[in-house]
Amino acid sequence: MRAVSFNVTIPSFLIGKGLGGLTESAIFGGLSGVRFGEVSEPSLPAGDWVRLEILKAGICGTDIGTLTFKASPAMEPFGSFPAVLGHEILARVLEVGPGVHSVETGQRVAVDPMISCTMRGFEGDARCHSCTAGLHCTCERSGEEGALMVDGAALQRGATIGYHASLPGGWAERMIAHQSQLFVVDDGMNDRTAALIEPLAVGMHAVLGSRPFSDGPVLVIGSGPIALGTIWALRTAGYQGELVAQIKRGHEAEIARGLGASTVVSPGDEARQALVDTGASAYMPIVGDEVYAGGGFPLIFDCVGSRHTVKQCLRYASPRGRIVMLGCAAEIPKLDLTFVWARELDVKGYVGYGIEDWRGQRVHTFQITHDMLLESGAPVEPMVTHVYPLGQYRDALSTAANRRRTGSIKVLLDPTAG
Repeated sequence: MRAVSFNVTIPSFLIGKGLGGLTESAIFGGLSGVRFGEVSEPSLPAGDWVRLEILKAGICGTDIGTLTFKASPAMEPFGSFPAVLGHEILARVLEVGPGVHSVETGQRVAVDPMISCTMRGFEGDARCHSCTAGLHCTCERSGEEGALMVDGAALQRGATIGYHASLPGGWAERMIAHQSQLFVVDDGMNDRTAALIEPLAVGMHAVLGSRPFSDGPVLVIGSGPIALGTIWALRTAGYQGELVAQIKRGHEAEIARGLGASTVVSPGDEARQALVDTGASAYMPIVGDEVYAGGGFPLIFDCVGSRHTVKQCLRYASPRGRIVMLGCAAEIPKLDLTFVWARELDVKGYVGYGIEDWRGQRVHTFQITHDMLLESGAPVEPMVTHVYPLGQYRDALSTAANRRRTGSIKVLLDPTAG
């Protein structure tokens, strides 16, 4: 089958780090570790596995960070390469094993890419505490080989499909998946909306974990799919107060308003004024940047994770405020953590999705996201700004990596096209 794969080697790392700023060939092209061509298609490893045809697969900021070697190396022990990339996946069921009861051939499905103990072949008491709790996104066995055998070899280490040598991701024509990963998509939902279930579920997971909501204003920083999805999820989960979205570009601001933002501000002076409007007063220390007291935001979602946004969160949060980290923050030099203790802030990160408390039941985040997209009729489809055939992956990656120039929000690959 045709697929886009990535391998981490010392030469590709040196070329990417040294020449990546000069030519995209060093990160996406012939000089990089990215390849497009025929790869082996694994057989179904057990009776509860399924073969899928990929319909749409998203390009995530994490993918760009990996390919450009800008991501922290801290997660390297929890992936394996070479890997077929792609973890935001909409697919159609082609083949089911004899033990599959949750899906049927022909159905469209959204794919949860996080790899659980169950997928690794561990059952009962052999499962880790996270998986037992329904939070497999933090599976504690992701650094180990699995008990499951795939084409005669032990399942390799890895936390997520798309960064896994044994399990091809969505930038391919086909893939295999365990039935526990699959969530049937309603016929009334179009492909572009359904392809957003994974990134929207990330925001939903963080929002549901941040309840109960305070009465004060909420600030969401970022203009990508996770930030926009967080705005939607806040409204969907019942937050009715002032919701301030910090957005860089006009078309993103329009989408944010459509998804429930009360106020949209640009970074810088407009964001500062939004803070002042909460009752905050500004003070200038002898050395350093402006600081504030009084007012502030009781709840802030940082969906960027840069030095600037983390610094902003720490200064904009109210005393005992909550800061939610969704932006894959990594190594941040010279970050002043003073206000974590001086304001008694609660800083918490979220990754992925899992089993949530929702309307009196325990439900997977993907199912909640799917059902609420239908119930709310939310206008999320404009988040998909570009769709490319699989063979045009270089153009797709360039479009996703250069948001300021291209205006991209979510870029999809379509293996069925071209």
